[in-house]
Amino acid sequence: MTYQELLAEARKKVGPYCHACPVCDGRACGSQIPGPGAKGMGDTAVRNFQAWQNIRINMNTIGEGREPDPSLTLFGHKLKYPILAGPVGAVNLHYGDSLNDVSYNDILVCACRDAGIAAFTGDGTDPKVMEAAAQAIRNAGGIGIPTVKPWDMETIEEKMALVEESGAFAMAMDVDAAGLPFLQGKNPPAGPKTISQLRQIAERAGRPFIIKGIMTVRGALAAKEAGASAIVVSNHGGRVLDQTPATAEVLAQIRDAAGKEMTILVDGGIRSGTDVFKAIALGANGVLIARPFVTAVYGGGKDGVALYTEKIGRELVDTMKMCGVSRLDEITRECLFRPSSDFFRL
Repeated sequence: MTYQELLAEARKKVGPYCHACPVCDGRACGSQIPGPGAKGMGDTAVRNFQAWQNIRINMNTIGEGREPDPSLTLFGHKLKYPILAGPVGAVNLHYGDSLNDVSYNDILVCACRDAGIAAFTGDGTDPKVMEAAAQAIRNAGGIGIPTVKPWDMETIEEKMALVEESGAFAMAMDVDAAGLPFLQGKNPPAGPKTISQLRQIAERAGRPFIIKGIMTVRGALAAKEAGASAIVVSNHGGRVLDQTPATAEVLAQIRDAAGKEMTILVDGGIRSGTDVFKAIALGANGVLIARPFVTAVYGGGKDGVALYTEKIGRELVDTMKMCGVSRLDEITRECLFRPSSDFFRL
């Protein structure tokens, strides 16, 4: 199966909203929700993608030519590539009813483990979603990261019991999910969390706790104060607030403020191994990719996940070779092109 064949198969199954575009840049979806679109005018998803394209990289092919090692060790687990599948919920509503959250996670989690990476799983108002996600992670030997939404504390405690049973090597909370349109007025209620509440969750987790949905220095420092082991720089793919900056636009300043010791992941419009390279150069330890993994599952099941993972991974390795780096920690901001002011005066 080629990637183009995978997309063709996905188009037969993804329903009326997603178009399984050759490049998932947010333009075809626009503001369509239900569907994989973004909130408001749909501007933020497009901006996420375009911001990575606006960054250029420095080619450097003079050197020892060592074979790149693109692996990332995350909380003691070695991943083949610094890539994780992002959490996606209500896939039958947004993508097509040939899969639901249970069958989607059942394919995704084990397929990501087999591909040498890991998957975040989603959460939903239906308790069966988290139950199935926890079971999928348990089936994968704990190689998965369940994402709990910012419910009321009683519901969070119930979800965390499932996380504990799953044996997951880390746990996440997408704090920005309180802004999802389809969660408004639902039961259980979802809403913002205080630093004190997040610290309580982090202590209860009994494993590394990741806070997803950080877009400001203030948010990063608050997450750090709450005891988070990692953060995900994320605007939820533009699905919770229109007119926000792109994740690529805030990543570097968040890294500078959070310090070297904080593990930082980033998502939002990352669509190639070259984009992964740019994210690491700006300060991320690794990246999350969500929408394209949905297409991979719908288009090719476990084989689709393996194919897509290797596609992005090979692109990363090729970029590392062409930029003269052999390890992820050698990918620095010096690898990024910064036009001189003289160029614009020509």
